[in-house]
Amino acid sequence: MTQNKNSDALWPALEQLLGPRLNRTDAVRRHHGEELTHFAPLPPDAVAWPQTTEEVSAIVKLCRAHDMPVIPYGAGTALEGHFLAPYGGLCLDFSQMNRILAVRAQDLDCTVEAGVTREELNQHLRDQGVFFPIDPGANASLGGMAATRASGTNAVRYGTMRENVIALKAVMADGSIITTANRARKSAAGYDLTRLLVGSEGTLGIITEVTVRLYGIPDAMSAAVCSFTTLEGAINTVVDTIQMGIPIARIELLDPLFIDIINRHSDLDNPVAPTLFMEFHGSTTAVAEQAQMVAEIARDQGGADFKWATRPEDRTRLWAARHQGYMSVRAAYPGKDFWITDVCVPISRLADCLGETFDDIADCGLIAPLVGHVGDGNFHLTLPYDKTNAAEIDRLEAFNSRLIRRALQRGGTATGEHGVGLGKKKYMREEHGAALDQMKVIKRALDPTNILNPGKIFDLQETET
Repeated sequence: MTQNKNSDALWPALEQLLGPRLNRTDAVRRHHGEELTHFAPLPPDAVAWPQTTEEVSAIVKLCRAHDMPVIPYGAGTALEGHFLAPYGGLCLDFSQMNRILAVRAQDLDCTVEAGVTREELNQHLRDQGVFFPIDPGANASLGGMAATRASGTNAVRYGTMRENVIALKAVMADGSIITTANRARKSAAGYDLTRLLVGSEGTLGIITEVTVRLYGIPDAMSAAVCSFTTLEGAINTVVDTIQMGIPIARIELLDPLFIDIINRHSDLDNPVAPTLFMEFHGSTTAVAEQAQMVAEIARDQGGADFKWATRPEDRTRLWAARHQGYMSVRAAYPGKDFWITDVCVPISRLADCLGETFDDIADCGLIAPLVGHVGDGNFHLTLPYDKTNAAEIDRLEAFNSRLIRRALQRGGTATGEHGVGLGKKKYMREEHGAALDQMKVIKRALDPTNILNPGKIFDLQETET
């Protein structure tokens, strides 16, 4: 592990500022430079644990003076190398900035520090009649979710972080502290800096506080599982449900392989077939009406009888099995490494995109259990492989490229949820064309010395491939 050449004069200043909250040991650096996915470890030179926005500002000013990269780190759940350190640098671990600063239930919003996780927030809100709906599966931090524009299983009804972040506090590359907006539900005053920073993956500013929308807890919730004789039937059910405007809260597609894996891991007995996991929110009457309409659509498309889960403990068990999907796959293929990828297409193109993808998987002889947030055209694949086998890695890289280009050809995107990070930046020119050059103009304007999470989303000196 090489140390950044700019660090000698920086560490004493940071040690004076942070004391024991600066750590340069190999074990800590390695922990903050490894993912559970296919990327090789890229550890930072040191890790710091700031406790206030003002400390983050002071750290960034010192790092800028010494030309030291700064890499934000939330809960470590990113999947595309977002917090890896290809140029070394200082990792800012936000786990000690985990205060819930204000809950305004009447206004349906709250403000939290960047290190608060979604589960911590909802635990805090549990007695106030409101909840935060964005659920990417992992217990991610709110700052990380904003930085990667996260979404998840509830996005079909409640939207993504893009729609649910009202305002941010952030430290910019020069160490200045900004607040991007007030709490008004709408504004026509100036540039929308909130949307600019949401999804910027720590490359334009370091998010330290997040103000998010909250929602009233529905009077009734009901979950259901429905298996289908064909993949097309399941997808057509999704498309018809969305096009009819039925306000379903969650609608997830699992392929037969994924169903078999979670059955074994979570002791379930779902038929090993294409399957939809669904959830309905609203009044008791509305939930019953929504469920009945979707059940009728599903029957017309070859769906079997619904299995209903109305008790909270049954719904929790159902969705816990879904969210533990990655760990289920790991358990099913012990000793393997895992390549996790996602794309997103318009829902009208989902069936043919998935059909070609499954043909490609079969032709390559790959194992690739699939789960999709199909209400918004987003699906994920988890591919077990051996990272010591160069030929197998080449085969997965070629498959991933075909998958992404298949999505782009259908008006889709290289990533619906995971973000760009290191893993998908080589596809950004193909997806964005000349707009990528304008992104680079913004990056150079806000971070002229390129110290904020460098090498993510794009390289400023781009090499076309």
